[in-house]
Amino acid sequence: MSDSNPLAEQGDERVADEHPGAQAPGSRPPADAPAVNGADAGRVADGAPAEEPVDEAAEIEGDLDELVRTAAQRDEYLALAQRTQADFENYRKRVAREAAAAQERGMSSLAKELLPALDNLDRALEEADAKGGSDALLDGVRLVRSELAGALARAGIESFSPVGEPFDPSLHEAVATAEQPPGGASSGTVVEVYQAGYRLGGAIMRPARVVVAA
Repeated sequence: MSDSNPLAEQGDERVADEHPGAQAPGSRPPADAPAVNGADAGRVADGAPAEEPVDEAAEIEGDLDELVRTAAQRDEYLALAQRTQADFENYRKRVAREAAAAQERGMSSLAKELLPALDNLDRALEEADAKGGSDALLDGVRLVRSELAGALARAGIESFSPVGEPFDPSLHEAVATAEQPPGGASSGTVVEVYQAGYRLGGAIMRPARVVVAA
């Protein structure tokens, strides 16, 4: 007695006839059929090749390197700008100093040309005062002398007469010494000014010519 079921075999034959290549239930695939895993099956089902995985660590490292290069360039440009600004500031200060020095030299040179005339006016007025002169001509000379001295003062040039001060060779020029009576000026003190000195700011244009107590 056979165990096969004629009805089941006829059903299997109809499935095979209606779907060529389809496997009957419970049958195994051919031995030479290629294996298909789940990932490949998904790609085949989508109809597009799978993308390569992105290396996020390499991308982040590249971004960091770019940031480092950008920061280095920024620091370089900033340092260059600071050096340029410092150089310009030094140049501006140097030009200002040179301009001020040139102006001072010009005023000093002009004043040195005028000082002898001012000295002559002073001597003429001293002589006239000693003789008791008081006419209009002397008044005019005094006015000229005053205006000339005022112009020099406005330019920063001032006279100094160091009577009673200790002798200072950087400020004074001794033209004579004078013996002092008992109780008189101490030795080394300026007792008379023969010619007034002039200075421009802190610079001595002409030392005062003085007589010093012996």
